[in-house]
Amino acid sequence: MTRKKIYVERHLSTEELDQKIRGLKQDVRVLKKLFFIKNLYRDESVEKSGDLVGVTKAAGYNWLKAWNKDGYDGLQLKPKSGRRSKLSDEDKKKLEAMLREKYSWVTRDIQDLVKKEFGVEYSSWQIRRIIKSFGMKYAKPLQKDYRIPENAEEILKKRSCP
Repeated sequence: MTRKKIYVERHLSTEELDQKIRGLKQDVRVLKKLFFIKNLYRDESVEKSGDLVGVTKAAGYNWLKAWNKDGYDGLQLKPKSGRRSKLSDEDKKKLEAMLREKYSWVTRDIQDLVKKEFGVEYSSWQIRRIIKSFGMKYAKPLQKDYRIPENAEEILKKRSCP
């Protein structure tokens, strides 16, 4: 089976491409795309170039299409779409500090806190996403046995010590 040769637009020279790569080591996602394009410059197939940088063939073709259309600008990260957060970055920092003051929280208590302090209502699902973005973990609380008396520890001490 013969493969059809795919043409890649040379918007930059190899030296300019290398210079862009060196300048973007901080932005790994764009860097990965530039390495992909550099592999295409070396006459690798889209599939092989994608394998070398660890992306699917479909992603490779998307990157090639963006490169052929807009050059380097086509590989830049696009601004994220979607609704802006109801809490500002400053409010989120304040909320994180409040949450870190106490060891454990219940999602419902955090919802009430956010509503009281910031006047914003979030679903429990969204509260869990916010907690995760702070690097915190959430879990369901242990169920408390209703049959255990309030003074169970005192009773245990009396029974275990002569």
